[in-house]
Amino acid sequence: MFDFDCKVTVYGINHQIIFKSKKLILSLHQTKEKQEIYMPQTSSTAEKYSIDATDLQILRELQQNARLTTKELAARVNLSTTPVFERVKRLERDGIISRYIAVLNAEKLNQGFVVFCQVKMNRLGRDIAADFSERIANIPEVTECYNISGQYDYLLKVHAPNMKNYQEFVLNVLGTIPHLGSLESTFVMDEIKHEYGVTI
Repeated sequence: MFDFDCKVTVYGINHQIIFKSKKLILSLHQTKEKQEIYMPQTSSTAEKYSIDATDLQILRELQQNARLTTKELAARVNLSTTPVFERVKRLERDGIISRYIAVLNAEKLNQGFVVFCQVKMNRLGRDIAADFSERIANIPEVTECYNISGQYDYLLKVHAPNMKNYQEFVLNVLGTIPHLGSLESTFVMDEIKHEYGVTI
């Protein structure tokens, strides 16, 4: 048998899940005319990128529809195509735009059973954390993973076809991860809001 504890909690529609991340992903500093974005670096100093109001407008448009052509995007931001093309390429090169994806309907693909799973390790060190991160990165059912503060060490978002499938996933996949001490599963009963972009 498995030597980890498993706790299941089901919240109603009016409840919320709130958590804090240990790591600062992105900090925006607003000035009168532009935003300065500080991206975390491996060195002690962070590299700074400056973007203006037009860049922000381009980003807002692409967050709503990443399939816009350069011509369509230029019309929406009132510029010619060449400077818009150059701005988008710079935003991509600087890592402000990380990638373009298609957003799929999980329900229609029989992956609409969503679970937030909080994981606590029975031991935690640099090597254990690195091994856990590598294993989770290679588990397709886990669509998001965060290192969090508080009682638990990690928060996972898991997609599955149904309850039975998730139970098997816990026993046969998560349960085989070394140093996993306990986990708590919270099942989503209804999705109230799900935005893919960031507020800018």
